[in-house]
Amino acid sequence: MEARKVVVITCIALACLLLNVQGIVAAEDGWHFEITPYLWLPNIDGTVTFDGPADGVGELETTAGPNDYLQHLKMAGMVSAGVRKDRWSVFTDVIYLDFSKEDSTVRSVEFDALNSRVKIGAGLDSGSRTSLEGTEWTLAGGYSLVQSGQGTLDVFGGFRYFTVKASLDWELAASVSSPAGGRTLERSGSISQRGELWDGIVGARGRINLGKSNLFIPYYLDIGTGTSALTWQALLGVAYAFNWWDIKLAYRHLYYNTDGKLIDDMRFSGPALGANFRF
Repeated sequence: MEARKVVVITCIALACLLLNVQGIVAAEDGWHFEITPYLWLPNIDGTVTFDGPADGVGELETTAGPNDYLQHLKMAGMVSAGVRKDRWSVFTDVIYLDFSKEDSTVRSVEFDALNSRVKIGAGLDSGSRTSLEGTEWTLAGGYSLVQSGQGTLDVFGGFRYFTVKASLDWELAASVSSPAGGRTLERSGSISQRGELWDGIVGARGRINLGKSNLFIPYYLDIGTGTSALTWQALLGVAYAFNWWDIKLAYRHLYYNTDGKLIDDMRFSGPALGANFRF
């Protein structure tokens, strides 16, 4: 509930910003297009909650990461694109990430028939691994509030979709039994599950020009809710503009909190490098 209040307050703040600066837009006429292939190398850090891997075992909670960059990144692909006409714009962003065999720790197990949760200490875990494969898609429409020599500011609204497959291979030093007996989590095993998240988002994005040079600071911030209790994303970087393209280096952070779903509490953070082509 508190997370959704944050989203509502953010929406109100963006609406107030729109009313305050609507009159100072200096929009460019005509159609403008851009496409940005890029590479993002995030660490992952968070909690994955699996439904029961066996009869009487309700939930298996495990932590994953943080990992070293590229240590477990098996495959990645990213691209964003946008179109603009006058003050209005539409943009999309697609990310595919495949992390294999992340170092993990099984934190607790719930025995659902008895509604009891047993904590598992780190000393009992002897080498569990979590794999994550996911695709994130953002689509949003925006309105330009500021286009000047100092920079740009757009506000936008849209949605973010995230589909993920999570797999856990757990290895414990001993099996874990329920307090009342009769239910047991074996020393080793595996489980794989899929999940989908649909969230509405609002946010702001743009650039800050650094004097009269070709250098500028790109920025992006969104926040949303829906299937997730809270999701937000932020990006800040430095870029250099050429005649018809830019090169960008940025740091990007993506967060999800789903209150007990598969991706219970997860952070993706790391550097990104890309080239933006304008036409």
